[in-house]
Amino acid sequence: MRETRLPLALSVGDPSGIGPEIALAAWERRKESGVPAFYLLADPILLAARGRRVGATATIAETTPEKANAVFQDALPVVPLEAKFLDTAGHPDPVNAKGVIEAIDRTVADCLAGRAAGVVTCPIAKKPLYDAGFGFPGHTEYLAHLATRHSGRTVMPVMLLAGPDLRTVPVTIHMPLATVPKVLTTELIVETARITARDLKGRFGIEAPRLAIAGLNPHAGEGGSMGKEDLEIVAPAVQALRSAGIDARGPLPADTLFHRRARAGYDVALCMYHDQALIPAKTLAFDEAVNVTLGLPFVRTSPDHGTAFDIAGSGIARPDSLIAALKLAAELAGNVRSTDA
Repeated sequence: MRETRLPLALSVGDPSGIGPEIALAAWERRKESGVPAFYLLADPILLAARGRRVGATATIAETTPEKANAVFQDALPVVPLEAKFLDTAGHPDPVNAKGVIEAIDRTVADCLAGRAAGVVTCPIAKKPLYDAGFGFPGHTEYLAHLATRHSGRTVMPVMLLAGPDLRTVPVTIHMPLATVPKVLTTELIVETARITARDLKGRFGIEAPRLAIAGLNPHAGEGGSMGKEDLEIVAPAVQALRSAGIDARGPLPADTLFHRRARAGYDVALCMYHDQALIPAKTLAFDEAVNVTLGLPFVRTSPDHGTAFDIAGSGIARPDSLIAALKLAAELAGNVRSTDA
C-alpha cells in the first residue's frame, strides 16, 4: 500500500497581521500552484470574519490533523485553538499572544508526534508578545526551546533564507550591529556551518555542500587594515571547517559575493550579521524567499516577510512566499523520509 503523505501544520501567526488572509489565499491557489496538503491552527471565527472582509472564497472546515488530508481538496482544514482572538486587523493586541503561542506549540507537538510532516509558521510580531510576557527573542529561539525541551539536549537553531537563486545564513541574527564583533567567535561560525552543511545534505539533498564564508569587514578586512576580526576569527573558522572535511571558502568580501557568477560557485553563503544575509536574499526573491530553521528535529519553514499590519484586512496581501514555504517544507520532509528509509 502506498504511504499517505502527512499534511503540514500551519500556525496562523499574529491574527492582526496578514497571516489569516494569506492562509486562505494559499488554499484557494492549491491546484494552480501545487500547494501540498496542510491544516491551519487558528480561531475559526476570526478566520471566517477575515475571509468575508477580504472577499475570500475558501470554505472552512473544522477538523483534526488526522482528517486534514481527506478534507483538504474541498475545504481549508482548520484545527481550532482553545484561545480566542480579538479581530483587530492592522492593530496588534497583547491579548492575542496566548493564541499565537498556542498555535506554535501545537504545530510543533503535532510534528513531533507524527501527526504532521513539518511546521510552517505565519509571521508573528514580537512587541505584543513581549508585552504579554513572552521571554524569547523571536520565533526561531522559541522553536529551539520547544525542541530542546522535547529532546532533552540543547538545540542550536540556524536561520537559512532560501530563494530560487540564493541561500544565505546569518551567523548572528537579531542584535545591534555594534554588538556583532563582540558576539562573533570562531566557534560560533564553525558550529553554524556544521549544522548548515549537515542539513543541506540531509534535508536539501546536496551531497557535498559548498559554503562561502563572508568576511565581517569591508573587503574581508583588507589584510587586517580594516579590522582584525577576519584574520583572527573568520579565517580560523574556515580552516577548521576545511580540516573537518567541509568545503568552505573565505573570508570573502561581501560586496562581490552575491552577483550571478559568484553565486554559481557555492550552495550557501554564511554571513556574519543579519542584514548581510537578508538584504541580498530579499532583493533577489522578495516574494519567493523562504525562511528555514536548520538544526531542529523537525522541518520548519515560514514566509520571508513580516506581519504587514499596514495592509492587513485590505485583501491585497500576496500568498506567494507562504506558498513557497509550504512547498519547500513538503520537499524537505520528503527528503528526510527518503534519507530515513
